[in-house]
Amino acid sequence: MIRVLYPDASFRGEPDIEREVGGADTEIEVHRIRSGSVISAESWAKCDAVIMTRMNFGEAELARAPRCRIVVRMGVGYDTVDLAACGRRGVAVCNVPDYGTTDVADHAIAMMLSLARGTARYNEVLRAELAQGWRYDAPSTVRRLRGAVFGVIGLGAIGTAAALRARAFGMAVRFYDPYILPGRDLALGFERDMKLEALLAAADVVTIHAPLTDETRRMIDDGAVARMKEGALLINAARGPIVDTAAVLAGLKTGRIGGVGLDVLPKEPLDLADPLIAAWHADEPWIRGRVLLSPHAAFYSAASFADQRRKSIETALRYLRDGILVNCVNAEFLRRNEQ
Repeated sequence: MIRVLYPDASFRGEPDIEREVGGADTEIEVHRIRSGSVISAESWAKCDAVIMTRMNFGEAELARAPRCRIVVRMGVGYDTVDLAACGRRGVAVCNVPDYGTTDVADHAIAMMLSLARGTARYNEVLRAELAQGWRYDAPSTVRRLRGAVFGVIGLGAIGTAAALRARAFGMAVRFYDPYILPGRDLALGFERDMKLEALLAAADVVTIHAPLTDETRRMIDDGAVARMKEGALLINAARGPIVDTAAVLAGLKTGRIGGVGLDVLPKEPLDLADPLIAAWHADEPWIRGRVLLSPHAAFYSAASFADQRRKSIETALRYLRDGILVNCVNAEFLRRNEQ
């Protein structure tokens, strides 16, 4: 019997997808932290796999789960998992990089379009002012996209999907990603910038699709904002801490940033102690219509959520049953452990 533990499942209802994939020889145990569910020491001790969502997973959790051979992060990012600690114990860590690729790309493009065409702002003004709101110049962020430069930070699967969508609008695509091998730019017909500063200076729209690492944390800070093209739009559907919201607020005040769409924030849910969030919440006149927020939902659709659940347990069981490891993100640490 293979035992799979979900310590902080985000899905509601019965684990029907998981049971269908697992079959009769798989025991599924689901807990939801927000519901106050308590995970017993026995549950930790007997699990062969842990499939987690947002919790921090490191030495303490590994000590509770001596049988665990694989940890699957139900999503693309894996910054909440201690890769080195898992590697030292011979525990594989995998993510699910492809469950919501098109959904996140669509969301980033939707945020860009909402700002560039003013759709959300038009709706707000008409509701508030009725006849007086019948104005084409109500949104300050409206501009033509054809011929504009779409700048992508992180040309992985999601970044590429977003870039291809932008090109369909007649935009020129540039990207910055030091980890992409040469030739991707030629294959896709994009222009590559070897320095972030060059991309920021050229892009009319900057969209972030990079993982959260020590290198990318606060990548968009005061210095980066100062290098952006005047009035550029900034979109972040990756990880909140990549963007310094204080720097964004300053950029909005000076006009260096024309508008911003954030699906992710440094602190989630909303933190009114953050001056940017406070100004948005107060609907201050100078910021009105220039900040678009969504609740870390770019990944979501019914189809993507089902894919996320299915792919997560398939990844765990493929390793436990067949020894086949896919989407492993701590392979380097596993090799060190073997040596």
